[in-house]
Amino acid sequence: MSIKTAHSRDSKHTHEAGEQPAKARYEITPIEHVAEPDERLIMAHDPYDPRCEKIRALRTELMMRRESSERADIVALLSPCAGEGRSMLAAELAIAFAQLGRPTLLVDADLRRPQQHVLFGTDNRQGLSQAIEYGVKPQLHGVHGLPHMSLLTAGAVPSNPLELLSSSRFASMIEDWRDEFEFIVIDTAPVMHFSDGLAVASLVGRVVALSRAQHTPYKDMQDMLRRLAATRSQILGAVISHF
Repeated sequence: MSIKTAHSRDSKHTHEAGEQPAKARYEITPIEHVAEPDERLIMAHDPYDPRCEKIRALRTELMMRRESSERADIVALLSPCAGEGRSMLAAELAIAFAQLGRPTLLVDADLRRPQQHVLFGTDNRQGLSQAIEYGVKPQLHGVHGLPHMSLLTAGAVPSNPLELLSSSRFASMIEDWRDEFEFIVIDTAPVMHFSDGLAVASLVGRVVALSRAQHTPYKDMQDMLRRLAATRSQILGAVISHF
């Protein structure tokens, strides 16, 4: 995958037994369940690939637009339709932040057709949906070769995704994450099919809009941007993915 920034508006090693990429308020999965990045994730497996420079360029753009060094820089990735590379880019971007040696959290908030557990080869029976619905501590996964990265999978697909992502409990979780991590990347469901991503955007306040070259209808992208404006989120920029 390669990416192109369209515009901007406004040596592997495993976790040691006692090492935790997040603080004690979160439950870290046992070492034998550390997530393994899929071979498609070039930032993890081939960081010198020329395509990785596009991801690093996006990382730099986002860091330059960081609001405060005191709290986490948090961004949600939104796209109009399925199949536009949103989940892949979210994973690559989170890896890129973690490779700076900064505490990074990747959250799969696509509670419709989650993909991050697939990209990281890990269990998805417990995740974000259970944490919100039942008020339990989010169980984070460490990531092999990335000691500064944590992953929160989506969990079992619930019957009420939009309600969960619009809840005060989820808003409170986001505020907790802001104090625990330096960078947070949130994957979402496609906006033209579901309103979940808009709910996340309204809580996070900072968005990267994604489209896929020769795939995303212009009208769909325009409609998504119009709907995003109603959330009063800051659109940090747009990315065009190429496959």
